[in-house]
Amino acid sequence: MRILCSHAEGKTTRLSLFFKVASLRCFVTTCRAVLLPGFGGPDLLDLRPDVSVPDLNPNEVLVRARAVSINPLDTRMRSGYGRSIFEPLLPLILGRDISGEVAAIGTSVRSLTVGQEVFGALHPTAVRGTYTDYAILSEDELSPKPASITHVEASAIPFAALTAWRALKSTARITEGQRLLVVGGGGAVGFAAVQLAVAAGCHVTTTCGSQSIERILAAGAEQAIDYTAEDVELAIKGKFDAVLDTIGVQETERIGIDFLKQGGHYMTLQGETASYSDRYGMAIGLPAATAVLLKKQIQYRSSHGIEYSWTYMRADSEGLEEIRRLSEAGKLKIPVEKTFPITQVREAHDAKDKKKILGKVVLELD
Repeated sequence: MRILCSHAEGKTTRLSLFFKVASLRCFVTTCRAVLLPGFGGPDLLDLRPDVSVPDLNPNEVLVRARAVSINPLDTRMRSGYGRSIFEPLLPLILGRDISGEVAAIGTSVRSLTVGQEVFGALHPTAVRGTYTDYAILSEDELSPKPASITHVEASAIPFAALTAWRALKSTARITEGQRLLVVGGGGAVGFAAVQLAVAAGCHVTTTCGSQSIERILAAGAEQAIDYTAEDVELAIKGKFDAVLDTIGVQETERIGIDFLKQGGHYMTLQGETASYSDRYGMAIGLPAATAVLLKKQIQYRSSHGIEYSWTYMRADSEGLEEIRRLSEAGKLKIPVEKTFPITQVREAHDAKDKKKILGKVVLELD
């Protein structure tokens, strides 16, 4: 890591104040970061000691990372998902979630201060991610870290919870007393959705593996169905106001839609925008994906009287604040199965690729 220093009374020309030592002001110009120069296996992940740190825009915050979690999007991007978008921008820095301390702030940032502990998540299309000692996020992508949890625990929450938040709160607009079906409640997004819906006063049913049933019921779900041992269609009781399908295959889509009330919302995480763009290029792929989505929306509105959506994570300061509040109160948590130091990022990705670790993995930065 390289640091530039100037006297305190002098004018700052790069980042906002990082820290003071006597009369010196110190600014980060380079730091460690994991670069992805191409698409492929974990061996491509390259931890470099001297990657440049860009200047901050007025609404941006420099965060000294303490923990960053590995999301499925990270391993998929590394393998080539979103190639049509990201290939011209290589090398990339992967990573979306982060927990750490504010190291510097842009000139228009008002809600955060230097030294404050924060957590948050970048948008899915960000090129400079969080696998780095110093990450840059916009002010609305960050919130004060819940004081009751560690950086490791905090880093596992934002991306998954914000993905669930957008589906439930922005798309379906769930309200107290409604019924929600979560297909795949054992994963991070599904488990976050269960907890968010329970906190909103909804009645929640979910499908999951046997290892997740006890945890999901303890979080407040009324029914947790082991899809490996039960006939899901026979086990599910009643109809639902909304279905969040975190699996998104043809069979789960059919089941989810069949169990919706008229006027209900079916939301899947497996939208096809990136896959169509990768297959046909942006010029053809984006319009083709839009046409596929529109066709399904018209089809299901006509045949079932329901709304159909592809859902993605998006920064939402209101949502992140509610997630922070629930996490602080112990009502929203994503269990971390294993941590690795950032120096073992290849081993961590390899373990996820080979399904040696099914739960959440977090990278720690000293």
